[in-house]
Amino acid sequence: MPPDTVLPQEASATKMEGAPTRFRLHARRDAAAAERRRLERDLATALQRGAFLLHYQPRVVLATGAAIAAEALLRWPHRKQGMIPPAMFIPLAERSGQIIAIGEWVLRAACQQAAGWPPSWSLSVNVSPRQLEGGALLGQVSTALETSGLAPERLELELTESLLVDVDTDTLLLLSAVRDLGVGLALDDFGTGYASLAVLKRLPLTVMKLDRSLVRDLPADREDAAIVRAVIATGHALGLTVVAEGIESEAQRAFLAGSGCDEGQGYLFSQPVPPERLGFV
Repeated sequence: MPPDTVLPQEASATKMEGAPTRFRLHARRDAAAAERRRLERDLATALQRGAFLLHYQPRVVLATGAAIAAEALLRWPHRKQGMIPPAMFIPLAERSGQIIAIGEWVLRAACQQAAGWPPSWSLSVNVSPRQLEGGALLGQVSTALETSGLAPERLELELTESLLVDVDTDTLLLLSAVRDLGVGLALDDFGTGYASLAVLKRLPLTVMKLDRSLVRDLPADREDAAIVRAVIATGHALGLTVVAEGIESEAQRAFLAGSGCDEGQGYLFSQPVPPERLGFV
């Protein structure tokens, strides 16, 4: 018998050894899929019951430290699991399409709360790519402003950089219509490698937000420091206000302020807080 010949009983034993592993993998996948479906159902229920909350992270002028705006951040206190991280439920809402209704709720609720803030403060709200589909965003923004009484100039919508890679004509017209209302448009997470300068020139943007990955190693990392200076100069050349995210140290703040960055947000100034804990100075 050749030395590498496998007897039938040996082959059968090998298959049996592998079976439990495959079973466990399938079981884990099935359990994960079931959990996703359950969370999707719970998301719909949470929206119907008004179970979502909004927290806000202030944004400050780097040169003076004065807080002038706040970004609305969605929170979901689950009745059984406690506070579920946005990184877990937002992708689910995106895939299921529920993000359109959730995004509409965020706009309405945030504008209603911001209408009671001092007039010097503005509001920033994140927008999902799904809200741009079919032009839904324009109606959502108009309704939120009308029902809340918030001045359009005090509202800013944040668009992710990846959203703007292939901007079609319909999206460009939609964003231009939103801008015509007086609402600001911010390019969020700039520096993650998606948007080109050609895209930036086409869009009716008012703000560029530097991604925290560019800020994290400042000022020690010389390459990041050079990139950040160049990006700030580019933003200003395009007439944009430049905002840095993820500022956690005084050294980062000092470098960014010295490099001409206009505004910033991060744990150095404040973590996201409930609306009643916003300090209006």
